[in-house]
Amino acid sequence: MDPAGTRLPGGTYRISRAENEALCASVGAAAAADDRAHPIFYYIATQVGMGISVADLLALCDFDVADGPLMVGSKAKFAGELLVEQDYAVSGTIDSLVRKSSRAFGAMDMLSFTLALQDEAGATILSCTSQWVLPRKEASA
Repeated sequence: MDPAGTRLPGGTYRISRAENEALCASVGAAAAADDRAHPIFYYIATQVGMGISVADLLALCDFDVADGPLMVGSKAKFAGELLVEQDYAVSGTIDSLVRKSSRAFGAMDMLSFTLALQDEAGATILSCTSQWVLPRKEASA
């Protein structure tokens, strides 16, 4: 079954002030005084809030996480600032799963999925499209 178009369960995510301060301290950055969260939360919030685990996302692609998926790209489009102490709705969709040949892996699938954060008013603050390589050992044999 082709998982393209599959909507992910989604959920919510809140970037707490304490969480933002701890992350900023861990990367040697000062937390913004105006309630802006560190931009890396684009990835953390979408991944944690997508409503399923990475293992379950990959299972939708008939792939076992133990077979070694590789994240090869992530592109974020910001339409606004991420703020601390605000709830965000997370939604997502599997965009595509395409079989390709690779010298390194033999057969592999390229997975693309997009996750988005919406603020409390329903405005999309950002979207994040990720690409992962799923090596298909059984198809290479």
